[in-house]
Amino acid sequence: MESTHQVSEEEERVQQQEPHPYAFHVSGPRNLANLNWRDLISSSWKNANYKRTVIACFIQAVYLLELDRQEKTLQENALAPKWWIPFKYKLTKTLIDERDGSIFGAILEWDRSAAMADFVLIRPSGAPRAVLALRGTILKSATMRRDIQDDLRFLAWESLKGSVRFKVALEVLKSVSESYGSSNVCIAGHSLGAGFALQVGKALAKEGIYVETHLFNPPSVSLAMSLRNIGEKAEFVWNRLKSMIPSSSEEDLVNNDGEKTLGVGLKSWIPRLSSFKNGGFEVGKWVPHLYVNNSDYICCSYTDPDGKAEKFGADKENTGLANGQVAAKLFVVNKEKQKFHEAHGLEQWWSSDAELQLAIHNSKLICRQLRSLYTGATPSQATQGKTQ
Repeated sequence: MESTHQVSEEEERVQQQEPHPYAFHVSGPRNLANLNWRDLISSSWKNANYKRTVIACFIQAVYLLELDRQEKTLQENALAPKWWIPFKYKLTKTLIDERDGSIFGAILEWDRSAAMADFVLIRPSGAPRAVLALRGTILKSATMRRDIQDDLRFLAWESLKGSVRFKVALEVLKSVSESYGSSNVCIAGHSLGAGFALQVGKALAKEGIYVETHLFNPPSVSLAMSLRNIGEKAEFVWNRLKSMIPSSSEEDLVNNDGEKTLGVGLKSWIPRLSSFKNGGFEVGKWVPHLYVNNSDYICCSYTDPDGKAEKFGADKENTGLANGQVAAKLFVVNKEKQKFHEAHGLEQWWSSDAELQLAIHNSKLICRQLRSLYTGATPSQATQGKTQ
C-alpha cells in the first residue's frame, strides 16, 4: 500500500510539472491566426511578417528535432512537431550529419491532408510547397564538436563548402527544386544554418536555380573578411600616396643601377591586394532576405554600408546597388542595451514586438558575398580541402 501511495504522488508531480520552455504554446508566436478557408481568398503568406514568423518557427523545429533526438523523447511527447503542425506542414526528410549522427536540417512540405481537414482545399498563394530549414550551433556535448568545427571553418575561410553539411543540403535542395520547381521551394537558416543557407542558395543561383532564401542572424565575422579589409585599406593608402606624386614620378623612381624600384615593386603586389576588393557587381534574380540585429556581433557587419546609409519603411526594397535593382533585402532590429543571447536568438523573429526596418544602402558585405555569382571563384574557395 505504501509503494502504491508513492507512485501516485509521483504521477501527480509529473502532471503538475511546468511545461517545457521550448513547447510551442509556451515560447511560440502569440495571436497567430489559424490557417482556414479564408486564406484561399486572401493568403496570410502574402504578409511578410507572417512568412517571417512561420519560417523562423520551422527553423526552431529543426533545433528541437535534434534536442528530441538527444533526449530520446518519445514521439507522443516530442517538442518539434508542434512547431510545424499549426501551419499545415509535415516533416518529410531530416538531414543527418554523418560525423556524429545529429540532425542539422529538415524538409517540411505542405500537408494537403491536414489542410483539407480545415477546409483549405488548395495551397494558399505564397506558401512554399517545401522548405529546407537549417539550424545553427547547439552547445551540447552530442553535437557541439561538429557545430563548432563548422563555425571555425567559416571564421577561417568565410566558406562552408568543405563541410559535409554543405554537400548534403545542396543535394537535397536541388532534388526538391527539381521535383516541385524552384519557385515553390524555400531555404532558411539561423546563425551557422544561415551561413549554410546563404552559400547553398548562392551555389544553386550560379546554376540558374533561384530559390527563395531567408537568413536569420547570418554569420559575418571572419578572418578572411579581415584580410580582405586589410587589402582594401592598403590599396586606399597606396592610391592616396600615388595621388601626391607627380604622374611621371613613378617611372623616374630608379635605383643607382638604373632599375625601377618603387613603381615595379608596388605594381607587383597591389593587384594581389586589390583582388580582394569588390569588382563589377551585377544583380541577378536571386534576392536573399537577411534578418540581422545590430546588437548581435555575429551578424551586425551586414549593416556596414558602402557609402551613406539610409533607412526607409518596410514596404521599400534594397535598391542601393547598380542599375537600381535589388541585391538583397536586409531587415534590421535596433534595440539598445540588449543582451547577446537575445540579439542573436531566433525567438525575436516571431516576437509580436519585433520592430524591423528594411535598410536601404550598399552593404559592402552583401556585395562581397554575392559578387561571386558573376565572377570567378573567390580566393577562399581555392583554399578549401576535402569535404569533411
